Amino acid sequence: MKIEIQHGHREVRQAPTRPRPVRHGVPVTHPNRAAIPLAALLALSAAPAAAQNTDWDTYLGDAGRRHYSPLAGITRENVADLEVAWTYDSGELRPGNSTMYTSPLVVDGVLYGLSPRLVAFALDAATGEELWRYDPGLGGAPQRGLTWWERGAAARLFFTGNDSLVALDPAAGRPVVDFGDDGVVDLSATFAEDGPLRVTVPGVVFEDLIVLGFSTSEAADALPGAISAYSALDGSLVWRHRNVPRPGEPGAETWAEGALEAAGGANTWTGMALDAGRGLLFAPTGSATPDFYGASRVGDNLFANSLLAIDARTGERRWHFQTIRHDVWDRDLPSPPTLVRLERGGRTIDAVAVTTKSGHLFLFERETGEPLYDVGEVAAHPSAIPGEVVVTTQPESSIALTRQRFEMTTRSQESIDFVSAIYERLDQRPWAPPSLQGTMMYPGYDGGQEWGGSAFDPATNRLIVNSSEIGAILQLYEVPAGFSARAVYAEHCGTCHGADRAGNAVGPALTGVGERLTAREIDDVVRNGRGRMTGFAHLDEIEIRAAVRYVRNPEEEEDRPPSTAVDYAFGGYRWLRDQDGLPGNRAPWGTLTSVDLATGGFDWQVPFGDYPQTAGQGLGSESYGGPVVTASGLIFIAATPDRKIRAYDTRDGAELWQADLPAAGFSTPAVYAVDGRQYVVIAAGGGRMGPPSGSEYVAFALPEPEDRRGR
Repeated sequence: MKIEIQHGHREVRQAPTRPRPVRHGVPVTHPNRAAIPLAALLALSAAPAAAQNTDWDTYLGDAGRRHYSPLAGITRENVADLEVAWTYDSGELRPGNSTMYTSPLVVDGVLYGLSPRLVAFALDAATGEELWRYDPGLGGAPQRGLTWWERGAAARLFFTGNDSLVALDPAAGRPVVDFGDDGVVDLSATFAEDGPLRVTVPGVVFEDLIVLGFSTSEAADALPGAISAYSALDGSLVWRHRNVPRPGEPGAETWAEGALEAAGGANTWTGMALDAGRGLLFAPTGSATPDFYGASRVGDNLFANSLLAIDARTGERRWHFQTIRHDVWDRDLPSPPTLVRLERGGRTIDAVAVTTKSGHLFLFERETGEPLYDVGEVAAHPSAIPGEVVVTTQPESSIALTRQRFEMTTRSQESIDFVSAIYERLDQRPWAPPSLQGTMMYPGYDGGQEWGGSAFDPATNRLIVNSSEIGAILQLYEVPAGFSARAVYAEHCGTCHGADRAGNAVGPALTGVGERLTAREIDDVVRNGRGRMTGFAHLDEIEIRAAVRYVRNPEEEEDRPPSTAVDYAFGGYRWLRDQDGLPGNRAPWGTLTSVDLATGGFDWQVPFGDYPQTAGQGLGSESYGGPVVTASGLIFIAATPDRKIRAYDTRDGAELWQADLPAAGFSTPAVYAVDGRQYVVIAAGGGRMGPPSGSEYVAFALPEPEDRRGR
């Protein structure tokens, strides 16, 4: 049984006293490295290589976000023998549409993870046995991983939930009391501006700094983007890079006069990569806000939609490259950059790769930011929406990982007829801006590539990338100008719940919600959020009341006499699908690609994943989460809605193994070894593209030899 210890409103669960596991004859106190005597550490380092542990102590494998493991125990020849080594149920689901995206860490044979409710835990990584459990009382939020820091005898485990940065002692699972306020830093309190802020990806550790970006809203209330370095010792703010320049600063000239006073977005929400030797941090940024209607931010809008190279010690910007100017398509840079190398002209080049929602791959020399492949300029089309000024050309990489034009489905004549009736009324021109009639955007809102990121194989200098290929409908609609209940709803709620409250692929319908919930209950959801929805407590009281009133009864929307002036709002996330809810474009709907970085060509590209209703047809599917490459030439990846985890051959993309998961693994696997036995673990959180949601971590390994079983 476990011993439960109350720590204020937080709960710590400690494992019962039991014999400590022995690693190579050395007693190990889970999970603090400092608990091992120096002499024992020296003895451990001299132990046979086959018997040593191999950690996964950094999100996505290392600070370069390479998604790479040097382990080679699981091979092409034996991968089909993988079996479930252990499972661990991490706890209760979040209310609503629960998700769990965490890629866990493994340090000295101990696995650290997070539940859907952001309860932190430590497990024996060889058995899945719980060692401790700690609830910081954050209530749950999307979070893709944790961060490990150590210096000398000290070690700390960091993670974020919404706008809280939590520091734990990994030995006991208790807060580090001299960090922030009893182990927690309120990140919002470190900003002078007000607005929604949450951090959904692990930070980058550099020396004694932990560097974070953040997510914000995609409406006019968004915070201006920034990258912040906090002390890993006490949580104090050390430096901050402002992604949105102030008037008079470099980049300000790319914003119309007066636009910077209310500018927001350009935030780094997807994670960063670090070249520790050079002290360079590579940070991708999102679009400026509001996302789809830029009349209030005319200009190129630096440093939105850019890859930034930043001095990790000072926060000084070294170079940048903007991949989209004046973005009105929500083409954020969605993936953590990947540090890579390639051979060209007889020399080795250190490079940084970044993928995009448009399905393009950009590659830059790390020191200078020089593009390593051609970047052309393509024509963009003017907007018919009053006040919108779209730039005339856009940069486009010569390496496209996906098709760039919509191709009609071939599933059936019924599907063709259904999709054609929608498609024919859309503006189909490449780089056409949002419109009232509807614009075809391909690939759609989620790419192309998404936040899973890419894997780099250093043995072959190949980049492994999973991509989605689904078309989307980009449409604006008119709303009354000035303040009205409908305008408040359109700006803050319509994106996820639809212009007419009918819902879309992101959020549920709100029609009839006034009959199911009281005004007080709706008010609570608007203020505090529920499930994947964040709260809007930062809005003025009159705005919150207006939103509640409109959700309950749209007919009572006006708060002042009607105006003939109009503004424009985004019509919600809509994908072009057929009558069965499947993508309206020709398959494959998802791919896995190996890119030869020396040439920019593909070694291979194969369909990746399935939808539950197309299982076994090889049509591909959307994917969320990334791959991991191992030294033995394997690619491990889950990421798809069919609730599978798979292994592929790096040589030709052949699928070598698959296994079922209790829920979809929309996360990136971790690969590690304990006592020489190699494991692949995935968080099966589900919750996207339909049920079920889950809270289990599943670890796979080869069967143990007979002489080791039962030990």
